[in-house]
Amino acid sequence: MYTILLAVLGTVGGFLLALPFLGLKTAVIDYKRDSKLVQIFKRLGIWFANIYTTFFRGTPMMVQAMILYYGMSLVILNLTGYNQWWKPLIAAIIVIIMNTTAYIIEILRGAVNSIDEGQMEAARSLGFSRKKTLYLIIYPQAIKNALPSIGNEFIVNLKDSSVLSVIGIFDLFKAAGSTASKTADSVTPYFIIAVIYLILTSLTALLVKKLESKRNGGVKNVW
Repeated sequence: MYTILLAVLGTVGGFLLALPFLGLKTAVIDYKRDSKLVQIFKRLGIWFANIYTTFFRGTPMMVQAMILYYGMSLVILNLTGYNQWWKPLIAAIIVIIMNTTAYIIEILRGAVNSIDEGQMEAARSLGFSRKKTLYLIIYPQAIKNALPSIGNEFIVNLKDSSVLSVIGIFDLFKAAGSTASKTADSVTPYFIIAVIYLILTSLTALLVKKLESKRNGGVKNVW
């Protein structure tokens, strides 16, 4: 069963892929210093990042999986005449990474915007370029502040990976359905996986709370 594997790969891969997108989302066009070509590339980058996040945040992951898996199957079959290597698991990993990327982009962008603007101004007054300030001062703080939210995204992936059973992924949900069809018991298998999901998400939530407490200097929320 691939539930945990998909959640881990989706979150880690989504985080890594979100980093270059963060650069696009936070890009600023300097009309005085940037050449016309650089301005065009920055506009295209911002446009692409906005379209990407809008699409993957605005459509269900189930639909994305169906489009990618069956669409690519047809493309590969038409181009090569056979389709031996394009498996549901490959499509599922790609989909969950791309979907998670869109959400983590916005998480990181919000974390960047929460950093005091005075830090940017102070760094610039010391001679740091905007790019160097972002990569050495702003982004590291933003990533640290975003870790609890990224942990919550992992919890979402644990649960939402069940929709990937539509393309044949044998996860917890698919296993429960298979057991139910063999035993004619439609309640017990799903109740068991509900408990398993609850255990997995609860353990992850505890870890996220510890990360958040550490970020807040050891101060714990009472709610």
